[in-house]
Amino acid sequence: MYQKEDVKRFLDEKGIDYTWFDHVAVYTIEEMMALGLEKEKDIAKNLFLRDAKGKRHFLVVIREDKRADLKSLGEKIGVGRLSFASEERLEKYLGLKKGSVTPFGILNDENRAVEVIFDEDFHKTGVIGVHPNDNTASVFMAFSDLEKLVKEHGNEVKFLSL
Repeated sequence: MYQKEDVKRFLDEKGIDYTWFDHVAVYTIEEMMALGLEKEKDIAKNLFLRDAKGKRHFLVVIREDKRADLKSLGEKIGVGRLSFASEERLEKYLGLKKGSVTPFGILNDENRAVEVIFDEDFHKTGVIGVHPNDNTASVFMAFSDLEKLVKEHGNEVKFLSL
């Protein structure tokens, strides 16, 4: 399981440039914004969702200033109704705890079962901020590097206008 220090080591081994901030635990985007790190660039809001039957799981990554309309998102994906996945599912599929949802969680998705959906606005973003599988730190890195890491891992990646 990739935990905070494993993510740091992984980024170093890949030779990826990043800026790392350790901070108090944050559980909401409001708490994250209160840290004042948004000046570093776009901070991601991450949602772990499931379809109505619980067969498909989605990690949706949007900009912190956007609101996710689950009904519209479900229609865009073509699965109908979406809901937030339980903490048990979050642990099972991404090895994460509530408040620590991040694209780095896919490193723990050995079966590549989670579909990753990025807001297409991130294509215009130079740098994105995400947690390193723990909500007591934030990593700011080139969005293109994050996208590449997710794709290299083998999870399905989609871009949607959210």
